[in-house]
Amino acid sequence: MEPLLGVQNLTVSYGSPRGRRRVVLNDVSFTVVPRDAVGLLGESGCGKTTLALTLLNLLPHSGQVLGGSVVFGGNNLLDSGRDQLQKVRGAGISMVHQEPGMSLNPVIRVGDQVAEVLCAHLPISRQRAREQVHALLAEVGFTADSGIGEAYPHQLSGGQQQRVAIAQAIACRPPLMIADEPTTALDSATALEILILLQNLKRKLGMAILLISHDPVLIARFVDRILVMYAGNLVEEGPAQRVISQPLHPYTQGLLHARPAGACHKQPLAPIPGEPPDLANLPAGCSFEPRCFERMEICRTCQPRGIYKEAHRQVACFKYAD
Repeated sequence: MEPLLGVQNLTVSYGSPRGRRRVVLNDVSFTVVPRDAVGLLGESGCGKTTLALTLLNLLPHSGQVLGGSVVFGGNNLLDSGRDQLQKVRGAGISMVHQEPGMSLNPVIRVGDQVAEVLCAHLPISRQRAREQVHALLAEVGFTADSGIGEAYPHQLSGGQQQRVAIAQAIACRPPLMIADEPTTALDSATALEILILLQNLKRKLGMAILLISHDPVLIARFVDRILVMYAGNLVEEGPAQRVISQPLHPYTQGLLHARPAGACHKQPLAPIPGEPPDLANLPAGCSFEPRCFERMEICRTCQPRGIYKEAHRQVACFKYAD
C-alpha cells in the first residue's frame, strides 16, 4: 500500500539565546499508510511535539530543519509554499493539541470556530457551515439540546473543549489526524472517553491517526503500530502488542517497568536511572547509554541505526547486532 505520509531522514534543531543549537530530531524516518493507527511513544522532552509541528511545517522561529523530507500527497511539505500548506492543514492533515483551552479562541463561540474550518477549505456559505456544525458536534458526542455551539470555551469543561477541538479536526474529513497527547489535561475517565471517541471516528471516517503519548500500555489499546522515541531518535518500531509484550530496546523496557500498571505483586516501581540527556550536549554514541543497564563499550562511541529488523520490527540497539 502506498504511504499516506512519508518522513525520511528528518533532522531538526532549535537555537538558543547563546547561539547554541540543540538537535531535537535526529534522522527520523517512518511512514503512515491510509487507515493506519500509529502511536508515537516517549517521555516528555524527547521530541514528540516537535515532530508533530514539523509534519505541518509549524516550527517556531527558533526551529530549523537541517535535513530530510515530509511527503504528503506527493509533495514535500517542508518545501511547500504558504498557500499549499493552508490547503493541507485541516483538510489533508488535522491536529488535536494536548491543551484544548489553548487551541480555542476565548472570545469566539465554539460553533463559529468549527464553522471557520469548513469555510476555510470548502466552497460553502457561512449559513450552510453553521448548519453542518450541529452534525459535527453530534459526531463528537454532544446532544442537539446541549447548546454547546453557542458557548464560549471558558464555559466548557476540559473534556468538552477537547471534543470541540476534535470536531474542528474532523470537519473536512482529513485522511490523517495527529493527536498530540490529547488526554494530558483530563481526568482518567474523561481521557478514556476521548480515546474511544478518536478510535470510533477513525473507523467511521476511514482516516489514519498518529497518536502521541507517554503511556505505553494506554497507547497500545488504540494503535496498530508503535514508534518509540528517545532524545530525538526512533529507537524501536513494531506492532503495538509485540512492542508492549516483548519490548526490545532497554528504554522501552524501562518505560514499561516505570508505570504503575506495570508493577505486579505490589513491588516498588523501577524508575529509569539518571536524567534525560542535554540535547545541546549529546553523548558521542548511543544517547541512552548513560542510563542503560545493558550498555557495552561500543555504545559509548557509536550510534546504533536500525540494527535489528525482523517481522516488521526494528530496534536501534547494539545488543541485537550480529
